Amino acid sequence: MKDTSSTKGKVVSVNVSERRGVRKTPVDSIEIRTGFGVAGDAHAGRDPVREISLLAMESIEKMKEAGLDVAPGDFGENITVSGIELYTLPVGTILKLGEVRMELTQIGKVCVKRCAIYYQAGDCVMPREGIFARSLNQGRISPGDPFEIEEKK
Repeated sequence: MKDTSSTKGKVVSVNVSERRGVRKTPVDSIEIRTGFGVAGDAHAGRDPVREISLLAMESIEKMKEAGLDVAPGDFGENITVSGIELYTLPVGTILKLGEVRMELTQIGKVCVKRCAIYYQAGDCVMPREGIFARSLNQGRISPGDPFEIEEKK
């Protein structure tokens, strides 16, 4: 297994969906709006604490090793990254993805009911290993952009 303890990684995929609770579709780039989230995504403007969702490719790989046929966006994350074990970071950590800075606001989530993702994939790793963030500035993020921990709390 790859070492994910580094402070630098990269953006693997950026993803959006028109509906909540479904897999997201990879796109060429996303626009982050401060206080709003990902422009064009079903979750945009809904929750200032959970503007942007992120999941590590390493978490998706764990699900693949368990026999699931999954890819970036399949767990409903806006941004898929590699190189950093996201769920081990403390709340308040400042992240930089391309030109966008964001603050980690929540690790995992409580699922009130099983969503389409769970039924389609057979499991959902977001409640355990996904993170949520709020944007600190506006900008675009694209696959291949650098991803780094700017400041750990």
